[in-house]
Amino acid sequence: MTTVADRPTTPAPEAPRRRPNPVLTLLRNSWRQLTSMRTALILLFLLAVAAIPGSVLPQRGVNPEKVNEYFVDHPDLAPRLDRIGAFEVFGSVWFSAIYLLLFTSLIGCIVPRLRDHVRALRAQPPAAPRRLDRLPQHATLAVATDAEAIAAELRRRRWRVVVRGTEVSAEKGYLKETGNLLFHVSLVAVLLGVALGSWYGWHGNRLLVAGAENEFCNTRQQYAEAKLGPRVDSADLPPFCLTLDHFDARFLESGQPDYYRATVDVTDKDGKPIRAAASFSVNDPLRLGDANVYLLGHGYAPILRYTDRYGNSQTSAIPFLTTGDATLTSEGVAPFPDVNVDPKTGQRDPNLQVAFEGLYLPTAPQQGPFNRSEFPTERNPAVVLVAYRGNLGMDAGIPGSVYKLDQRQVTNGKLKQVGNKKLAVGEKWTLDDGSVLEFLGTKPYVTLSVRYDPGSTLLLASSAVLLIGLMGALFGRRRRVWFRVTPAPAGDAGDPAGGSPTSGSSLVEAGGLPRTDYPGFADEFAQLVAAVRGDGEPAGRPDAGRPAGTREGAE
Repeated sequence: MTTVADRPTTPAPEAPRRRPNPVLTLLRNSWRQLTSMRTALILLFLLAVAAIPGSVLPQRGVNPEKVNEYFVDHPDLAPRLDRIGAFEVFGSVWFSAIYLLLFTSLIGCIVPRLRDHVRALRAQPPAAPRRLDRLPQHATLAVATDAEAIAAELRRRRWRVVVRGTEVSAEKGYLKETGNLLFHVSLVAVLLGVALGSWYGWHGNRLLVAGAENEFCNTRQQYAEAKLGPRVDSADLPPFCLTLDHFDARFLESGQPDYYRATVDVTDKDGKPIRAAASFSVNDPLRLGDANVYLLGHGYAPILRYTDRYGNSQTSAIPFLTTGDATLTSEGVAPFPDVNVDPKTGQRDPNLQVAFEGLYLPTAPQQGPFNRSEFPTERNPAVVLVAYRGNLGMDAGIPGSVYKLDQRQVTNGKLKQVGNKKLAVGEKWTLDDGSVLEFLGTKPYVTLSVRYDPGSTLLLASSAVLLIGLMGALFGRRRRVWFRVTPAPAGDAGDPAGGSPTSGSSLVEAGGLPRTDYPGFADEFAQLVAAVRGDGEPAGRPDAGRPAGTREGAE
């Protein structure tokens, strides 16, 4: 008779394995791929490549006039480039996508490595392998010491040490991984600082001529070039005004600049003084709270007085821009569009407008040709001008540069040349219609860059930490050493490395393993063994140069 217990039991059927969710699998694999170091390096390379068009092509936020010129010079190519954001590279969708992907990839790389590094810092050095003689560095010696004495010597040399009975485990070189993490965290901070400066920063350039009548106030309309971040409105600009009092410049006899310094008066929008006689130079900007004023360059503004055929006079200080040579040879145009108004009718004939184009020479040569100054300071100032009369094209509403004559008006015959002349200070030039031009002198001008970058402090600090981390990553070396102390019977202890038998000594076996490529580890290991011996002489290293394949077995 069979009982229930004697009956054979059939195994329960296995539950069917659940198929993984394909969406979750795709997301997990995509995240792993994105946060891999290889992907981060590829994105960093793509970011550098994507920034090239922003350096080669003109950008609307920096120089809109150059963008307009590019459209004129390349009427077929420019619209296509504009559709992909080539003239606003750093604000385009594709550049921002690469930037954000790189930011995410770096964070995804850093977080698990940081967690593992903290765990490694808190963990004790691993126990000694069973076969120390299989390690790349190995030595045995007989010396009267114990595990605690060896541990004390290693701690004195700044090793992390743990004693397990008669074994001593020590590890050193955590600075390498710490430097790696500092480098990558600082790189993320650099990207964050750039993003803060791009979103909440602003900058503008302005040419400022000396004199109270040329006061500049910090509004977007008064900048020659300005760019505000996406999170910045024109009303957010700090209210202040600048007036250039004077500019000092010294040059060596070779023409090389020796000293630049500008002095300005700073007032608020209501004219109340904020800072009087504030001076700043090229490497010493003027700091005004949420704005820094940088000195970029300087030049001269010739003062020209034109008296038209009806006896009406106009005086203007016209900045002439330097041509780029070291002697400050400058070129520019002085337009007088509101002259030759008929006193009887009060009407202005647009075809009788006048402009003077030419060069300003701070130190003109004594004899021609008068096409280049001999020195950057004003030792013999002169202007070489060409007079034009006709329609300047300023009433057509077409934007153009105030520092150049519209050559289209010359080409189509609406503006004609009526003479040329060189003038020294105080000289006059009488034109064919009886009008007179007089060169009265010059005023200095400076080119300023007013900037606010809320991410600059973060950018500077993170760049410094980045360099520190890079040094740690390059020069840090992770390595481990172990010592195993075995008491030896009296009369039998000896030092296989060359020492003589000593009664009461212990047999000490040492092994070392570099975790990274470290050519100097053999010498460091020999110094440690010599310190344990106490005689100051490195012990022999019979196992130095062991094939690297034996390391894995020792671990």
